[in-house]
Amino acid sequence: MESLKRTKIKALLQMEPGVEVLAKGWVRTKRGNKQVKFIALNDGSTINNIQIVANTELFDEELIKRITTGASLAVKGDLVESQGSGQAVEIQAKEIEVLGECDPMRFPLQKKDTTLEFLRSVAHMRLRTNTFGAVLRIRNAMAFAIHKFFNEKGFVYLHTPLITESDAEGAGDMFQVTTMDLKNIPLDKKGNVDFSKDFFGKKTSLTVSGQLEGELGATAVGEIYTFGPTFRAENSNTPRHLAEFWMIEPEMAFYDINDNMALAEEFVKYLVQYALDNCMDDLQFLNDKYDDGLIERMRSVLGIAFQKVTYTEAVEILEKAIADGVKFEYPVHWGTDFQSEHERYLVEKHFQKPVILIDFPKDIKAFYMKQNPDGRTVRGMDVLFPKIGEIIGGSEREADLEKLETRIDELGMSRKNLEWYIDTRRYGSVPHSGFGLGFERLLLFVTGMANIRDVIPFPRTPKNAEF
Repeated sequence: MESLKRTKIKALLQMEPGVEVLAKGWVRTKRGNKQVKFIALNDGSTINNIQIVANTELFDEELIKRITTGASLAVKGDLVESQGSGQAVEIQAKEIEVLGECDPMRFPLQKKDTTLEFLRSVAHMRLRTNTFGAVLRIRNAMAFAIHKFFNEKGFVYLHTPLITESDAEGAGDMFQVTTMDLKNIPLDKKGNVDFSKDFFGKKTSLTVSGQLEGELGATAVGEIYTFGPTFRAENSNTPRHLAEFWMIEPEMAFYDINDNMALAEEFVKYLVQYALDNCMDDLQFLNDKYDDGLIERMRSVLGIAFQKVTYTEAVEILEKAIADGVKFEYPVHWGTDFQSEHERYLVEKHFQKPVILIDFPKDIKAFYMKQNPDGRTVRGMDVLFPKIGEIIGGSEREADLEKLETRIDELGMSRKNLEWYIDTRRYGSVPHSGFGLGFERLLLFVTGMANIRDVIPFPRTPKNAEF
């Protein structure tokens, strides 16, 4: 059997009949009668299975019994025109080898539909389902498209550190990194933890963002992007939050807020179009199974200009909606941070298109955002999408040394571990901008999945770090 080279099922389904082939994969289903068995085989290369037709006269009865859902097979046979509907070709089996048996009584993935909640409890096995095969292939395609987009624009891919001493967001929700013996933590003379005894000689954490280091790259080579994992120790169990997730963070020298908005809009449209062009089988499956508006919603964000709205205008729209009887769980007034329900109202009900919010109150945004002349607002921007809410957050960065230092002091932030960042404003400062796209938020939009835990292979959430 091994003298014949294996062909992936995705390729087999596109081939003309009349050739001998070798397929390998996992059994999805087995049905049939005493004379013939029909085996649906899948190898993960496509959402679609190939049908194996096994004449029972050719195979030992014991072998047929070992072919169960979840078992892995190598099948050699002739690729022939399919007699049934649904696919053009099938394999008339001549040799079958069971590579790995699977006990059908203990295998957690049964033929019947199982809930996504249950599948999270067997995340090490859920990747073998049609749903998560589709999600993984779309995730892969989106990762490739991200690199393709920035490479074509001449951006430099910058690897920023996962271990850092700076809190880019000022939120303080960080995971600490240490090699100290937690049963015997060294203390200094004042009774505080003596971090000089730790591995790095100082307090360090997992990064919440690669942005600050990204700005260093942008002020050196012009345009960079980061793409890697980030970590938030936020005790949140919503369907939109993870403790470990992936971020794409471009930073661009000589870009103002308008250049930043234009790039963000072009970027997300490019990714949505790429998914439609390259992942249609998987998208159609997810559309049919979970969200019958998925493909239509994806197409709806293309070919239109995103709506640009100031934060102040958005507050007025929401206040008018409340006066007209719209009920929100969270209050709205100038100075509040919008919740997902407010963002989705603006996108889905009021404008019925993606929205870019700009000019936020400086008190609800990070220290590094460029201040507007009014002294109250900053040049931040949030891109809001239907069903998701915020998918991108960014800003023009404060390039003025004095204003940046004043803002850091106003917020009572420690200067000690930010001097390296402030140096970018001391030596050849330039107008520059950037944004962050949460990769899993994007995947929620392009898969139609309702919970962010279902678009990452192994979700990390409060009290959950299994597998």
